[in-house]
This record gives sequence, C-alpha cells and structure tokens, in this order.
Amino acid sequence: MKQRNLLTTAGIVVFLAGCQTVPLQSTTTPPPKPTATAAEILQKTPQEPQQPELAVTDVWQRVRNQLNLPVPDVKLIDEYRDWYIHNPKHLEQISERAAPFLYLIVDQIEQRHLPMELALLPIVESAFDPYAYSPGAASGLWQFTSPMARHFGLKINWWYDGRRDVPAATKAALDMMQYLYHKTGENWLYAIAAYNTGEGRVLSAVKHNELRGKPTDFWSLSLPKETERYVPQLLALADVVKHADKYGIKLAAIDNQPAVEVVDTGSQIDLALAAKLADIDISELQKLNPGYNRWATAPKGPFKLVLPVDKAQDFEVALATTDPADRLNWLRYEIQPGDSLGLIAKKNQTTVDIIRSVNDIKGNTIVAGKYLLIPVSLQDASDYPLSADNRLLNKQSKGKYKTTYEVQSGDSLWKIARQYQVGVGELASWNGMAAKEALHPGKVLVLWQPKTTSNGAITRTVKYKVRNGDSLARIADKFNVTVSQLQQWNELQQQKYLQPGQVLTLFVDVTASGS
Repeated sequence: MKQRNLLTTAGIVVFLAGCQTVPLQSTTTPPPKPTATAAEILQKTPQEPQQPELAVTDVWQRVRNQLNLPVPDVKLIDEYRDWYIHNPKHLEQISERAAPFLYLIVDQIEQRHLPMELALLPIVESAFDPYAYSPGAASGLWQFTSPMARHFGLKINWWYDGRRDVPAATKAALDMMQYLYHKTGENWLYAIAAYNTGEGRVLSAVKHNELRGKPTDFWSLSLPKETERYVPQLLALADVVKHADKYGIKLAAIDNQPAVEVVDTGSQIDLALAAKLADIDISELQKLNPGYNRWATAPKGPFKLVLPVDKAQDFEVALATTDPADRLNWLRYEIQPGDSLGLIAKKNQTTVDIIRSVNDIKGNTIVAGKYLLIPVSLQDASDYPLSADNRLLNKQSKGKYKTTYEVQSGDSLWKIARQYQVGVGELASWNGMAAKEALHPGKVLVLWQPKTTSNGAITRTVKYKVRNGDSLARIADKFNVTVSQLQQWNELQQQKYLQPGQVLTLFVDVTASGS
C-alpha cells in the first residue's frame, strides 16, 4: 500500500450496479435434487471406510489449502511468477521473517472469512519487514500511510507507531480490506487494487468504462501503473505459494500453532525490565514489538507486549510481583542555567508533556537550581538496539562527521541535499523520512559530511572536556574551527551555556591547526 487517496466519506456513489464482472465466488449451478431421500441413497450406496483427516502441522499448508482466487493467464502474472520462481531465496528469507506472526495473521483472516490471499499482502507490501518504510511515507508490515493508519484506529506518536505494531496493524489492515470490499461492490480484485490506490480511483475507473460500454472487470480498467502491477503480483505470488513443490520453492515450515501471545501490562514499562521479566534479550523483545520507538511502552498506552508464547505466563507472574513504581527508572534532575523543557526532554529521551505531567508544571517556565523528576531508561540508550534513534544511527554514515540543519521556509529535501552535496534518498534515510515527505520550518535535519576536504586536508576527531572559564568562542579559536561548527557538531543551541566537565566533539583539520 503506497501513497493512497484519503478515504472518501459520505456521498460516494458505488457505480457497480451494472458491472459485467462476474463475482469471484463460485457461481456453479447446484445439481438437481435427488428424488430419493438422503437416507435411502445412503442405504443403497456402498460405504467406504472414512479416512481420518490429516492434521495440518504447517501454517504454509494451511494457507495453501485456502488460496482460491482465480489466477488468469495474464502476461504480468506470468512475469511475476517467473521472478519468484527464479529468485527462490526471496521467499525462503520471507518465510523465516514471517514465522512469529503468520499464524496470528492467518487466524484473523479465517475468523473474518476473508480470502487467504490477503495473508500474502505483507510479502508484496513490505517483504514481511515491520520496519519497512516506503518512498510514499508508508510504514510497517501492511504499509499504512499516517492519515490512513489514524483513520483505522492506529496511534502514532513520539513513543509508539501503531503501523509497526503487527497485531494492531493486522487488525487495521483487515478492517480496511473489509471496508474496501463492501465499498467496491464486493469484488475482491477491486478491493485489493483499492488497498494500493484508494477506492475513489477504482470506482472512477469502473464508471469510466461503464459510460463507454466497455468491460468493467479489473483487467479492463485504466489504473495507475503501480496498481495495474500490484494485483497481478499478488495473484502470481498466491499461485507460487499454492504450488510451491511444483515450482521448486521451499518455504521454511512454520508450526501451525501460536508463536506469540499479546500481554497487557496495564501501565508503562521499561523494555529492559520487561525483557528481564520475560527472560529474553531486549533485541528479541523489540523485534516482536517494533511499534515502540523508545526504551519503554507509551505513557498513555497502548501497554500491550507481544511475547513468545512459552514466556508469556511466567512474564505475567513476574509482573504481578513487581511493584508498579519499579516499572520505570526515575532521575532527580537539577535544572541548569540555560535549560529548557525541550532540551531536558531531548537529553533524557522523553517528552515535554511527560515532564510537565510528572512534575505538575503549567507552561514552560522552569527555574535553575530546582529539581525535576524524570522517567529515564533503565539501561544505556545503546542497549535498546531497535529504538528509533539506534535504527537511525545504523542508517547514518560512518567515517563522516555529523552536522545539523534547521529547515527554513521554502526548503525542500532536494534543495538541502543539493546545498550539502548529498543524495536526496541518503538525506531522507538519515532522518527516517520518505524522499517525498514535506518539510516544516523549524525541523532539524541530520546530515553527515566527509571528514576530508577537497584540498586533501586530514581531519581528526577530538573529544574536549570543558574547563572553568571556557566559552564556545575560546574553544573554537583554540582549535581553529568556528562557533557555528561547534554548535552543529554538538547540537548546541545559540545561547547554550557550557558546563565544566562537559565533553564536546570536534573535527579538527590537523594540517591547518598543527594539533
């Protein structure tokens, strides 16, 4: 699901009353009723011993048994089928990635009596990667854009992104598919196409053909090129999965039983503590809970954690014996001259709202020398490898120095990238954005600049501990750099006071400074 039209509300006319598209469900005429009763027929018919039905032990087999959408002989379907067949490792890797969540998704689809082909959509959308982020600003396993995610009940904030919460996003995606199915006249190919491009475009294409007396089946519609390829890709994938043995595709078997369980903790909890109570690594917990951006669950919820099914019960017991006050670590912070709530929040990986709430502060006024109570991570930030900050850090360039840029009115990613001689995609990736995402004045972007200059100068990273009497100007002069560079390298504001003992990072031109 890439960039989609926002959902239309009242006033959409469904133009499918005169559609010539045959429904995807079977329309076979039932056989004539027998003249004899069922009992009489059974008495006259020799009964063979009934074979016990074999239990399905692999979720993939459960999926195969229910892939029933017709797969027509279409060139694009052939092309995608050939691609999957000639790239078998792609599906092998996806099968491993899908292992924790596929049972959950299949179960939800069965409960709603939906086509099992929908269980394969996360392969088309994200290759079953909950951290996938598209150029169209769609995120998560099901690739929701922010407006669409919120429309279907997913929360998105600094702490949490419901698009990456697999159980929550699965519910939202299936809610959306049911909505689209009914909105498009109960035609699954229309609904799947609408998931990619919006129901408005699909219905308009149907109406366009109707008015001209043309066929209105999916294959006859004029839709965006991406959508025209999207449905064939899903159908080709379904055919390859259904006949995997025939095509020589090996999908790693996934036990046909729940792999994970969702536990409601009832209040905010540090993920390091949760991992300890569940007896698993923090990284494993974060992989199962990719919706959480920071070191803890969100202060105002959701408080749900996805845990390995064999760890859930012991976790609940351990949680019940843990004092709720111990679920978070607290810092008594002394306000320094020049501090602001924003700076303090950023320094301690929390939000201004949380600091205000905990300390009963109205507005933004704080007084140097007073103390604030701040919830902070139990362990060092680097110990939460899949937090938003650490994921960004892994994307950012090594062997370069970090600089920042505050977005001005009229700026665009293209304009800034050109100014700093970096790629637009690279700049977007460093900042966890889509290349087409709009910028707002005041937003601070991270850029990574080369450490060597065009004239071959050699730079060296210097860690400098601030001493009594130091100022930015004095340090800049000492190392032959500018105050502006010091501020950029260390993310310092214009009026930032330096504290003795504070460590600054500098990138010093050795050939110019003689250092």
